[in-house]
Amino acid sequence: MKPAPDIDQTGIIKRSFDVDNIREDFPILRQMVNEKPLIYLDNAATSQKPQSVIDAMTRYYTEENSNIHRGVHFLSDKATQSYEAGRIKIQKHINAAHAHEIIFVRGTTEAINLVAQSYGRFNFKEGDEVIISAMEHHSNIVPWQILRDEKGIVLRIIPINDKGELFIYKYEKMFNSRTKMAAVVHVSNVLGTINPVKRMVDIAHQFGVPVLIDGAQAIQHLKVDVQELDCDFYAFSGHKMYGPTGVGVLFGKETLLEAMPPYQSGGDMIKSVSFEKTIYNDLPHKFEAGTPNIVGGVGMGATIDYISQIDFDAVLKHEHDILEYATQKLLGIRGLRLIGTAKEKSSVISFVIENIHPHDIGTILDDDGIAIRTGHHCAQPLMKCFEVPATARASFAMYNTKEEVDALIKGIYRVIEVFS
Repeated sequence: MKPAPDIDQTGIIKRSFDVDNIREDFPILRQMVNEKPLIYLDNAATSQKPQSVIDAMTRYYTEENSNIHRGVHFLSDKATQSYEAGRIKIQKHINAAHAHEIIFVRGTTEAINLVAQSYGRFNFKEGDEVIISAMEHHSNIVPWQILRDEKGIVLRIIPINDKGELFIYKYEKMFNSRTKMAAVVHVSNVLGTINPVKRMVDIAHQFGVPVLIDGAQAIQHLKVDVQELDCDFYAFSGHKMYGPTGVGVLFGKETLLEAMPPYQSGGDMIKSVSFEKTIYNDLPHKFEAGTPNIVGGVGMGATIDYISQIDFDAVLKHEHDILEYATQKLLGIRGLRLIGTAKEKSSVISFVIENIHPHDIGTILDDDGIAIRTGHHCAQPLMKCFEVPATARASFAMYNTKEEVDALIKGIYRVIEVFS
């Protein structure tokens, strides 16, 4: 007799985690590259998509395709329900207090720009300070630099140690009466460092300073509860959590979003328009001008459905085991240096090999069907901290295996042999 399925409080049937079964959900993993089985280790750039998400997006286009919110006909109503269901699923997944605190955007980059250009432009003045860290992605540097050049604000940078960990005691000393925002990454896309964002939020709030968290690399690897974190804004992308590209989320506390002016203007973000005056729409629509990425919202909903039916604790353990296994294997390679050795890490390993350019590493590994990322990873200031122009980066997801790590190690030895 089969055991009864595990059903959680939401009524979702839970699957026990088995990596071989999980891999069957991702059709792209079955293909060959250069006559070798694909080994996909570039998940920090984008993750692959399960068949259920692909099917949901196909179903939308074949059965529901219509513009949303404005129509009174059957298809428009059906499409609107599917799109807004995605918003509610995301709200529950990150434990936001209200669905209207979930703003659909194109991704983490747009979410941070929205906060900078709406909250920042409205609230900052010359001499005000924004705290960011030395390990930020360009998406959490450049928007604040634009405001610096436009309004004369000052950027304060949290330094890091040689392991790739933030100096939290120095962060705490940065706050003063001029500090107006802290914007920090949850998990570094280069180092894999998991920052103590709950503690960092608590410190900032002692000084009455709001906090934006870049969660692009955390949302698929960690349990994120925005109410527990008490962060003011949290940004992430769909495509890095097994969902579609071109859609993401900005969570913002209701009181802050209500006080912020629109980021863009156009259809659906208004209640009424005359040549004399425009009255803006309620949340979340105030920040969602124009026809949105409807199928992206539907796909995000399907992504949450997929993630929710898997034992996430088992996923976290599997990913941690893969990270530990790969780390130990890489440490045994002469001439290879890991970039980022923080005690608290997620599924990212960056490395350099003596006298071999990272692009050459990536090219030779590709011959074996192994996909990694090489370059500065949109984190050039961080590269400068470690005095390297670029790194090779292997990043893991729940469908990766120790056998794939073994293939990576074998491929690296071949790289070294070629350049020896």
